[in-house]
Amino acid sequence: MENSWATSDAGDPPATTARSFDLHLDALGKGPRSGVRRGLTDALREAVRGGRLAPGTRLPSSRALAADLGVARNTVADAYADLVAEGWLTARQGSGTRVAARDVPRPERPARPPRTRGGPVHDLMPGTPDVTSFPRAEWLKAARRALAAAPGDALGYGDPRGRIELRRALAGYLARARGVHADPDRIVVVPGFVHGLSLLAEFLSERGLRDIAVESYGLDLHWNRLARTGLRTRPLGLDERGTRTDGLAGHRAVLLTPAHQFPIGVPLRPDRRAAAVEWARRADGLILEDDYDGEFRYDRQPVGALQGLDPDRVVYLGTASKSLAPALRIAWMVLPAAIASQVAELKEAAGASGGALDQLTLAEFLTSGAYDRHVRAARLRYRRRRDQLVAALAERAPDVRVTGIAAGLHAVLELPPGTEQVVVQSASWQRLALQGLSRFRHPAATADRGDALVVGYGTPADHTWPAVLDALCRALP
Repeated sequence: MENSWATSDAGDPPATTARSFDLHLDALGKGPRSGVRRGLTDALREAVRGGRLAPGTRLPSSRALAADLGVARNTVADAYADLVAEGWLTARQGSGTRVAARDVPRPERPARPPRTRGGPVHDLMPGTPDVTSFPRAEWLKAARRALAAAPGDALGYGDPRGRIELRRALAGYLARARGVHADPDRIVVVPGFVHGLSLLAEFLSERGLRDIAVESYGLDLHWNRLARTGLRTRPLGLDERGTRTDGLAGHRAVLLTPAHQFPIGVPLRPDRRAAAVEWARRADGLILEDDYDGEFRYDRQPVGALQGLDPDRVVYLGTASKSLAPALRIAWMVLPAAIASQVAELKEAAGASGGALDQLTLAEFLTSGAYDRHVRAARLRYRRRRDQLVAALAERAPDVRVTGIAAGLHAVLELPPGTEQVVVQSASWQRLALQGLSRFRHPAATADRGDALVVGYGTPADHTWPAVLDALCRALP
């Protein structure tokens, strides 16, 4: 039940008198005595914090309040003493107990939201898979098997490189599926690609590097993270054959997306792949290979990882964010043998190890074949979406050319000159969240590409895809 009390004191000015206020105490008088005291203390504190008891308000005597509430006087006196010690109340001989004179934050009414047509409903931003298709049942089975078989040390702090079970599973899978030369001792598991990139940037900075070459189109998140360690990013040129590797002279490190350039979507041609590796050998350089969606190639066999050409000059970076879900926070680096231990030490010093139980689950998911089955099903689903996107544009927006669709989870829609920002605004009116290609251009790069949209088709759920296509076509010129 609830108990309340009210009091008034005719001798006090109206502004400082507790004339009528209620304190709500659940189940007062039941349970242990400490529970009554705690309930009374909490109620008084909230009354002061919320402004119902203004600074200077005189509270009833402990005897009077105890009689009103039907509790022991010592309970009230102890509650008052607690709040005096916390600074909420003051107690002086002859003037009773009062609310302390202090600034009490008052609840503010939330600002009225602006009148809009509503935020985006459909997310067409690139880089995220359809998380509604995450294989929950299979993942749960793998988690149970992994936890049942986990050794005792799996619940400790563990190896900074990550669980050996996952590193072994990754070594086998990456060699088979991506052509990566992967030894478990050269793999470091990290909580996300950006964390791995940060460790590599720190490593390069410690070696005295001040510049790193990057592609002219990419993610500012990556460029900014490199800049935070003091590395200046220098954009390379880009044409229909991919990133121009003839600009690598004078550099000692480069960040590339060779299998599927992000966001343009072209693979790095064989002669430029060979040229990049040859540059790394001559210049004692290091290639950071971001293989963000290499498993999703639709029209022919996937392009193998660049790392396979020279494992001692290429750091391979992969992630489960696109194939499974970003929430797992699991990514990996396959490092040259000469630097693997140094990067692992940097990770240990950073103190971000990731969840061992999720790593064990992913290891079980890989070795059981569940991961391969999931990727095959996802590849078919995303290819179907891609084909439906191309068909819808051919029918309803034939002047829009679609490129970069041989792989990945996004497409580039080439637009008439001068229309990119207009179409992005039009898409927002259709409740679509998407971005123009210019959003991904490096600040120091030449604007060598025309107006275009980067449309991610991975995020929407299957049942919403037809409505998304309809809204997209309405937004196009």
